[in-house]
Amino acid sequence: MLRAPILITGAGGFVAAHLARRIAGAGGVALGLGIELTPSAPRGEFSREWRVDLADRPRLSSAVAEAEPAAVVHLAGQSSVADSFERPIETFEANAGGTWNLLEAVRTAAPEARVLVIGSGDIYGPQPAGSRAPETAPLRPVSPYALSKAVAEAAALFYAERFGTDVVCTRSFAHIGTGQSDRFVVPAMARQIAEIEQADGREAVIHAGNLEVTRDVTTVDSVAEAYLALLERGRAGTVYNVCSGEPTTLSQLVERLARLSRRPVRIEVSSKRARAVDVPYLVGDPSRIEQETGWRAAPISDDVLGEILGDWRARIRPAPRAGP
Repeated sequence: MLRAPILITGAGGFVAAHLARRIAGAGGVALGLGIELTPSAPRGEFSREWRVDLADRPRLSSAVAEAEPAAVVHLAGQSSVADSFERPIETFEANAGGTWNLLEAVRTAAPEARVLVIGSGDIYGPQPAGSRAPETAPLRPVSPYALSKAVAEAAALFYAERFGTDVVCTRSFAHIGTGQSDRFVVPAMARQIAEIEQADGREAVIHAGNLEVTRDVTTVDSVAEAYLALLERGRAGTVYNVCSGEPTTLSQLVERLARLSRRPVRIEVSSKRARAVDVPYLVGDPSRIEQETGWRAAPISDDVLGEILGDWRARIRPAPRAGP
């Protein structure tokens, strides 16, 4: 599968760059499709890219037909829970509507292609402390984002049953790595640390929202491996949790990041930074993907956190002054 063309939607996004890099590194062919095309393209991760909005159905179908993919990994969408409360309709249109449009384009233009629809563990909603949500758990989305992803998954499974589309769905839990937007907690904290390090006069305080929530967090590179494993060995019409099964609090991750700072920093929690709705505990059960593909999630090491912090140090480093 890796050596056949794999079309990745959301080509300008965080996960797409890591996935495309892994495909290209294995000698495969990664193709990109998105509104914003990734700056990594010149380094050779994507063999070809199409600038297409998933809402533009004719152009989308044309691009899929031109790409002739053996598989499609659908990463495009609006991925921020916080933003979904501010733009609920746009979130639904991007995630549910965009998925429907892509499935229809594949059905008509590349009917033999396998489609990996990337969903979210957020669709489970709050879970009992100490539990691990299996794929059979009831869905209780508590944000516009989670609801839109639940509808997108339902559309994908409908295409699998009604049209025989070769669809595999994920419910991916939180993942972190280099290149991630600071709309999310860990990169937001890493950015603040990098800014503190580079501004001697700045107060050495990290400002955060509610950190006493428990999540199931993996690395983006591990998640990319899971997606490739599901392309190869996932069962059509099946949903898989992509997660570690291990709980961690956001406060633990932020404290570990703070210890990597070049300056002593203090963490200050403010209710003004809290989300409109916080799920106190959400951890998944990875048994199905582990048993059926052999994939296992990689732990969050200090090396991974150091890479994220180093990424933000590089991103905000002042540009060199021009010569006289």
